[in-house]
Amino acid sequence: MNLKNLLAAKRTRIIKRWRELTLAAYPDDAQRFLKNEKNRFANPVGRTISEAIAVLYDELLKGEGSESVSSALDRIIRIRAVQDLKPSQAIGFIFQLKGIIGEELDTAAQESDFSEEIQEIEIAIDNMALMGFDIYTQCRQKIYEIRVSEVQGQVSGLLRRANAGSKNAEKAADFEKNDGER
Repeated sequence: MNLKNLLAAKRTRIIKRWRELTLAAYPDDAQRFLKNEKNRFANPVGRTISEAIAVLYDELLKGEGSESVSSALDRIIRIRAVQDLKPSQAIGFIFQLKGIIGEELDTAAQESDFSEEIQEIEIAIDNMALMGFDIYTQCRQKIYEIRVSEVQGQVSGLLRRANAGSKNAEKAADFEKNDGER
């Protein structure tokens, strides 16, 4: 049996553990909700994370599909980029897969020599993390652009009001001046 077949046989267990570790970045109340609420409309974040993690794992085992990987990563990281998570927390879930796989293969790896295949899997996970970092920085950049645009709009509105106020003050001064000359 090769490594990918062994990992495919342990798919459900690995995905479940990966999901739990991914959700561990959230506060306890949020974790409980994200784990336990099964309604996709009541819990779109939990559902998205669960679905995307399964896709990422399957694509990792296939060894291809960078478009699918990018899309699944985008779904998770887009959520995490707008939340109050550090970049390491937003992307760190990807690296956690290495530890999960290592623990799951502990006894099997001792019985067989999977070192070359494990190295390939770890490189694929590292590449996934790099892709995730790119996605995270793009999302954060977009957030900053939106914030700058909002601030510019607020400043522009304030300047218009201040300008309108100064024009009204000039008109009032002109009116008083003209009224006093009569």
